[in-house]
This record gives sequence, C-alpha cells and structure tokens, in this order.
Amino acid sequence: MSKRAIAVVGPTACGKTRRGVDVALALKGEIISADSRQIYRGMDVGTGKDLADYPDGLPYHMIDIAPAGYRYNLYEYLRDARRACEEVEARGAVPVIVGGTGLYVESLLKGTVLPTVPCNTELRESLKGKTLEELADILGRLKTLHNVTDIDTAQRAIRAIEIEQYYLEHPEEAALARNPRPLDAVIIGIDIPRDERRRLITERLRRRLDSENMLDEVSRLLAEGIAPDDLIYYGLEYKFLTLHVIGRLSRAEMEEGLETAIHQFAKRQMTWFRGMERRGFTIHWLPYDMPCDEFVDTVTKIYTAP
Repeated sequence: MSKRAIAVVGPTACGKTRRGVDVALALKGEIISADSRQIYRGMDVGTGKDLADYPDGLPYHMIDIAPAGYRYNLYEYLRDARRACEEVEARGAVPVIVGGTGLYVESLLKGTVLPTVPCNTELRESLKGKTLEELADILGRLKTLHNVTDIDTAQRAIRAIEIEQYYLEHPEEAALARNPRPLDAVIIGIDIPRDERRRLITERLRRRLDSENMLDEVSRLLAEGIAPDDLIYYGLEYKFLTLHVIGRLSRAEMEEGLETAIHQFAKRQMTWFRGMERRGFTIHWLPYDMPCDEFVDTVTKIYTAP
C-alpha cells in the first residue's frame, strides 16, 4: 500500500526542484512547494523557482500565489497547502512536496492545525514598546519555545503571544491545534557533502548575479513601489541586494555578506532536517548526484513498499 504523499527535502542548491519534478513525472504527481519565498509573484531569481525545470503540463501549487511585499505566514501556508494536497489527491494524483523551509515541511507533514485567531487590540497595546527579549520571556511562560521563528521580530512575537493567550481562553480550539492530523508521506532527503554544497551555492550565486539578472529583479521590485523594509524582511538575497541598491552596502560587501549568509542558511536547514529525524520523522537520504533513473526507481520502491 503506497503512502499518500512524497516530500523531497534538503538544503539550498542541492537540486530538490529537479528531483521533485522527476518523481512527480514518474508517479503522476503534482508539485506542492514548501518554500516560504516562492509564494511571492515577481520574486523568481532570488527564490530559485527554477520554473524552467517544470515541463509543460506538470501542475504545481503554492508558487506565485501572493504579491511581493505581502507577509505570508504559517497559518496561511498550512491552510492553502492542505487544500492543495486534498485537491491533488481528489484527482487521483500524488502530492509531491518539495522545499527547504523546514517549518513549513514539518508542520504540513505533522498535520498541524492553526485556528483563526482574531486580533486582540487591548493585548497588543499592552505589549507595545516591549523589547524582543521581554516579549520572548512572556511567550516562554505561555509555551515551550522549540525554535526562534516566533521571536525573530517583535511583530511575530506579539502575534505568537496573542495566539497563546487565545488558546488559554478557548481550550476547545487549542485542543484542535494541539492534536494534529499527520499527512502519511515518504520523506526523501537530498544528501550532499558539505564542501560540495558550498561549491554549488557559490557557483549558483555567481550565476544569479552575473547572468540571471537577480540585481535587476530587486531593482524592479523597488521601482514597482515595494518598500525596502518589506524586501529586507524576506532575508538572504532580497535583504543584501536591497541594502546594496539603496546604498547601504557596497557591491563587494553585498556579495561577501550574502554568500556567507546563504552558507549559514544551508547549515540551519540541515540542522532542522536532522532535528526532524530526532522528532520521529524517517528521512530516506539519497545522494545528490545519484543518476536520475536510479533516483526515481529508488524513490518509487520506497514509496510503494508495504
């Protein structure tokens, strides 16, 4: 009996998109992106959408569904990605989840449910002006902090406190949120040696800067009226290139800082996926350079195994 879905995960620049496409084509699947930035329209080069890797007729979801400048969140992702998975299954196809945003992947596979939590104006007013450290302390008294995603900005920390306070006042909805409905899936990890990963990241960054017009993409987004702070919010390429375009970083500072940040990001991605294994997920790691036919055959055998 096959599983319901397949997830293809791994660090940036490891070739996840191409592998996911190959699997989807072989198993009559449809791609469900699990990349937090490929959500946005017009942000193509910096997010590595690689839409040229998608053959005509291969359906994909969770890409280009929100305008650049918007701040799409986990609640929206789980709502939309779960709906996309259900629609794919209803067509008799296999959801092939592809991406490197560990929080999105893990939450979707766990079946995490996040109820709609309304704005609490009074609570927000009481928290206004508090430092990030103070907000983190308040949140830490309401729940166990498993990661820093909730406290990377004051805005997110206040929203996280708002959610936890709502759960305290609505235990029936909290029970729903804390009793997930897991998605039955095979998880395939793209295993790439550290040195090779670093080489591919550097080569890809150089290509995006020199021949894929990534700098032009950021300049265009700014010219379209997207605020610099909104692009900086997306991090990595959009942070460093925006700081360069608005004159706060030189070209050399931008390139050096961005390359270092991407290497650090890839390391954090692998830390997350290894953490998923410790949290009970089975990830089948396959070499990044495995021949295509062998890769697809191996994934098919894992997927169809009893």
